[in-house]
Amino acid sequence: MANLNRVLLIGNLTRDPEVRYTPKGTAVAEMSLAINRYTQTEGGEKKEEVTFVDVTLWARLAEISGEYLKKGKPVFIEGRLQLDTWDDKQTGQKRSRLRVIAESMQLLGTRENANGDRLNADRRQGATVEVAPAQSVRQGDPNQDVEPDDIPF
Repeated sequence: MANLNRVLLIGNLTRDPEVRYTPKGTAVAEMSLAINRYTQTEGGEKKEEVTFVDVTLWARLAEISGEYLKKGKPVFIEGRLQLDTWDDKQTGQKRSRLRVIAESMQLLGTRENANGDRLNADRRQGATVEVAPAQSVRQGDPNQDVEPDDIPF
């Protein structure tokens, strides 16, 4: 039987990415996305459902996320699901967490200059144009040089 583990997400960052480095120098970033879903109840009321997803980025993706992404910014993530399990040190119970390991990322939204001002793409007409940067980054297997004990969190 064939297997598939592929996740496509578009959401807004709930906090700035947290970038750290393994002892071997590989960058690792942790971030969280808020993904909104809008539905309508039988009574006609609009309802918003928010799902929070933890995302881990490795190597160059981690560095780019730390450099360009900030809380509230939209981003497109393509990756795979990973289940982490561990024993809670305080209670001794088994714990688990499902997260996304990013394999590619595309920055969405408007481009901003160093002051946080939107860049005006067409100054002659005075129109502000939203730009989706064509910066899409893919990476290979992040576990090539990383042992599980090397992860800094």
